[in-house]
Amino acid sequence: MERLDKRLANTGRWSRKEARELIRAGRVAVDGAPCRAPEHKVDESDPVAVDGAAIAGPGPVYLMMNKPAGVVSSTGEPGARTVLDLLGEEYQNLGLFPAGRLDKDTEGLLLLTNDGPLAHRLLAPKSHVDKVYYVEVDGILDESDVEAVRAGVALADGYVCLPGELELLSGRQARITLREGKYHQVKRMLASRGKPVVFLKRVRFGPLVLDENLPKGGWRVLTGEEQQSLFRQ
Repeated sequence: MERLDKRLANTGRWSRKEARELIRAGRVAVDGAPCRAPEHKVDESDPVAVDGAAIAGPGPVYLMMNKPAGVVSSTGEPGARTVLDLLGEEYQNLGLFPAGRLDKDTEGLLLLTNDGPLAHRLLAPKSHVDKVYYVEVDGILDESDVEAVRAGVALADGYVCLPGELELLSGRQARITLREGKYHQVKRMLASRGKPVVFLKRVRFGPLVLDENLPKGGWRVLTGEEQQSLFRQ
């Protein structure tokens, strides 16, 4: 058994607060009868409807987060504050995980979902999903760096990165696009050019663009169009 407001929130369509408002407004029915009590207990077999439309049990959830620095992109690193710790109570037991990680000190766009097949497809090396970062370096970026990234930077361990794009914004600032996700890749690429990264923020992942209205540590459910864009990727 679980509370009615939690049942609605677990679908990923409403926050816990929005679910309570729907229930108190008389827009939710349980087994065909209106219910205005958010704390009313239901089980999986109880039919629940909102505005006359039946809702399914918990399904795939897709969240966009503006990850802050200092938080790890894992689901259970002992002693560390993780991105899941930033979510509301209603999202704590849905099996969410980051679709691709960001370094602890890297900020920006992170997709959280419990849709394993979609995440696997987006992260598969053959998919070459674009990942765009805003970066600041200790040094001066120039056209030789643009050409090196376009050709494929050779890292210190000998690995040659896939060709990417580097857009210069100023001497120290740039936007870099990668089509693979190697460990600490942006930092290793620019370190190999003698221009270490001092700030890194992901601003796009595939078709998703970071919602700049999200504060650091903030998150929201993807819009229908954003969800569909992931499946078209």
